[in-house]
Amino acid sequence: MHRLAVAVLMAACIAGIAHAALQEPRQASVFAAPLVTRTPPPADAAWETVTLPDDAGYSRPDRAKAPAWYRVGFDYPDDPARQAQWAAYVPYFYDGGDLWLNGTLVASVPENTEQVYARTYRPQMTVFPAPLLRPGRNELAIRVAAPKGYPLRFPRVAVGPQAELQPLHDRRLFWTRTVPELTVLVSVLVAGFVVFIWWRRRSEVLYGLFGLAAALWATRTMTFLIDAMPMAQWQWWRVIYNSATGGFVIVMAVFTLRYAGVHRPGLERGLVAYWLLGPLSFALGGIAAEPFVARYWLGGMMGVGLLIIATSIGYARRRGTLTSAALSAVMAFAVLVGVHDYLITWDPRLLGRFLPEWVGHRIHVLHFGSNMLLLAMAALLTARFLRTLSSLEDLNRTLETRVADRERALAANYERLAALEREHAASEERQLIMRDLHDGLGSQLFTSLSRVERGDMDDGQIATALRSCIADMRLALDALASDEHNLGAALGNFMFRWEAQLIAAGVRPRWDIDLPDDAMPLAPHAALQLLRVAQEALTNVLKHARATRVEVRLRQLGDMLEMEVEDDGHGLVGEPRRQGHGLGNMRSRAQRLGGALEVRSGPTGTCVVLRLPMTAPVA
Repeated sequence: MHRLAVAVLMAACIAGIAHAALQEPRQASVFAAPLVTRTPPPADAAWETVTLPDDAGYSRPDRAKAPAWYRVGFDYPDDPARQAQWAAYVPYFYDGGDLWLNGTLVASVPENTEQVYARTYRPQMTVFPAPLLRPGRNELAIRVAAPKGYPLRFPRVAVGPQAELQPLHDRRLFWTRTVPELTVLVSVLVAGFVVFIWWRRRSEVLYGLFGLAAALWATRTMTFLIDAMPMAQWQWWRVIYNSATGGFVIVMAVFTLRYAGVHRPGLERGLVAYWLLGPLSFALGGIAAEPFVARYWLGGMMGVGLLIIATSIGYARRRGTLTSAALSAVMAFAVLVGVHDYLITWDPRLLGRFLPEWVGHRIHVLHFGSNMLLLAMAALLTARFLRTLSSLEDLNRTLETRVADRERALAANYERLAALEREHAASEERQLIMRDLHDGLGSQLFTSLSRVERGDMDDGQIATALRSCIADMRLALDALASDEHNLGAALGNFMFRWEAQLIAAGVRPRWDIDLPDDAMPLAPHAALQLLRVAQEALTNVLKHARATRVEVRLRQLGDMLEMEVEDDGHGLVGEPRRQGHGLGNMRSRAQRLGGALEVRSGPTGTCVVLRLPMTAPVA
């Protein structure tokens, strides 16, 4: 433990010694004039003492835009162990110039010429040649070129070992150079992606506004990446830069209004008109109008920023959600950092009263705040997209549930309708069977009973009548007994009974049945009527035709069923035409089935043809 404490103490002492080697003079001598020599002025020149960082707009307003020499001193250690590689670190050197060590030029930063406009936001670090350093007091002289449009500003210079200055240089380089590079790259990619979404869905105005804002911000941020540019192009670039800066603020305002549900076409047109005022001023006044545009036109954007804050706060109060509160906070932060950068540029003394050290670093934070704003906008649109997606999924689930409910209801209704149809069909079948029995078997029995009661029938006639009733009953049972509407089974029974009767009567029968296995089923009542027609036709053959041969043909032709009963008897030609009950009954049965009956008769035989649809109606 004792050794650990000693090691920690020694490390702290070494760190303190190293830190003590870093020197940041707070006082400097300045020599400013409309024209200054490119070599350091002599010691007896009109040097003035200033406090660093120096803002010429306050320290010497009459020479605020004149070039100047700054002279600072620092101590170089005489201990060889501490004489490491030394350097000077200058946080900002906007307009360029020269750096001299003990009367020798050691570094130059590009400055403005008649052909090239140079302005760099990079921090500068100059490594001192070891032979130029001398133990004890050393002098560093820095010439600062004349600025354009702004008062001359000079930071506090740090001198010391390079190893201690390098982290300071790299940190500021990251924030002032690397972050803008990343901002431009990401903003361009996001702008392209979001604008493509808006292009495919023009109704999503917020996506279009966000894409435009990202594109404008990428354009504006490029100023931190440009160190020098031909003067003619620089003038146009300043027009683009200021237009992009103002346009970004205006688009943010319109985005906030639309997102908050405040649609004021007149206000939006007014904002766009104010946006165009800056480029119009450039067009009328040229590059000379830039100070006016940058100071007053961009300054007016703070009013637009207040509108953004008020709208976002009103939206947050109405919605009362974390998202709306986050939008309000981010918008307020972006506006405040914009005000900060405006004051840093035009009136740093106001901020210097509260944050003197911070103002001296001259770090513009608007591009950091705007990056956060763009991230917040992206998060809001993403959350909005996810809410919309969730709503669509909920709607789909609701629709699926409703469709499933409707399908179940339709299925239930279909089952009820099918049951009703079956009941209705069964009821109609029963009615038809009852009517058929009443008109056929019942009428025959009633007639026979009446004749027996009157004594008009002998035993043989009674037996014949009863056999006819039994045959008719069997025919009905064969046709109606099958639940599967199997015409083949009923036809087989019919053929079996009539085969014996015809042979007994001396008539040779022939049955030609050509029905496919998958023939459409025939309703029981329709099958009964078909067999009754066949029975009537065969009965006529036995009673009247005096035939020796009869052929029954049954086949399916498409969706029609055709039956022919043909005998070789004497036929109906030459006989008195009698309207018997047999042919009339057959035609009546065919009509009830939606079919037709045709009787073809000649000298040598008669053919009865019945055609009816396979889907014969039951009534």
